Amino acid sequence: MFATLPDLLRLLVVPVFAWAAIRDVRTRRLPNRLWPPLYLFGGLLLVWEAVSLWPFAGFDGRVFLVRAAISLLFVAPLGYAFWYLGAFGGADAKAMIALAVLFPTFPAYEVGGVVLPLVDTDVGVFSLTILTNTVLLGLAYPVGLAALNLVRGEASRSMFFARPVATDSLPDRHGRLFEDPDGPTRSGLDLDALRMYLRWRGFTLAELRAIPDDCRDPDSVGETFNPTDGGTHVGPRTDGGRAVDAEADSTSDAEAAEGAAGDRDLGDPWAAERFLDDIDHGAYGTDAATLRDGLDVVARADRVLVSPGMPFVVPMAVGLVVSLTFGDALFAVLGAVGLV
Repeated sequence: MFATLPDLLRLLVVPVFAWAAIRDVRTRRLPNRLWPPLYLFGGLLLVWEAVSLWPFAGFDGRVFLVRAAISLLFVAPLGYAFWYLGAFGGADAKAMIALAVLFPTFPAYEVGGVVLPLVDTDVGVFSLTILTNTVLLGLAYPVGLAALNLVRGEASRSMFFARPVATDSLPDRHGRLFEDPDGPTRSGLDLDALRMYLRWRGFTLAELRAIPDDCRDPDSVGETFNPTDGGTHVGPRTDGGRAVDAEADSTSDAEAAEGAAGDRDLGDPWAAERFLDDIDHGAYGTDAATLRDGLDVVARADRVLVSPGMPFVVPMAVGLVVSLTFGDALFAVLGAVGLV
């Protein structure tokens, strides 16, 4: 394999993204400490290449500047914009920014007389190629979900977005409910928010389902506990939420009784408003109505529709490998039909 030393060093991030993808699938949480070293590593490699091309008088130097500028000033802010608009999670945006810093230009690796990536682009911004490959891989996910539903005999209008699962399995699942009491909906309760609520009450889902009418009464809420960030694991601060303490943050019985009485006067089924007021941070965009609807569904139904979602870091990791080997899939398709 022949390549510049900076390009060879960039391959070190491939196993890092592979680890991040596996962890994201298992926990939907990536530690914040993962990203600063990648930003620093990418920045050092970028400076290394810039110094080697200084003073950018030739064609290669000017092209490098343009491509680095597109990657840093367009692709990286695009990751932040997607997060701001709600299309990305925090970790997804940070991963995209890391790739924009690490891969501003196309690398080149000669393996057995073949130069990889196979398909280059006219623009030559490698982080943009990773992004387009990631989007194409992400678009394949709903098709795969629909195929899985068909194999299981679960054909429906929602089969591209959700699948039916046993309600008792929800504590170990990621995603969001794809239904409310009125039927399928794309704005169902986030399962992390459901876990936060259950931990706040000190209940398991099975206990809540055993006495749903009692639990729906806001007077039934006594001592409350630390809701954590709703992850399937309990640990330090992650991209999904705030720091959690080892000790439960409970209220006194007298305070709980007073709060419950006030909630009863306000008509607060499930004490949903009290829960959202009691925690000092959001519950993944959940409002009281969505929480109540979700609890009504999981309290009564034995099977529910769940949209599992796909952590964007997963197709991003695969897209990185595809980009390093094959190259730009979209550019190849457009070239095949004569559009570029």
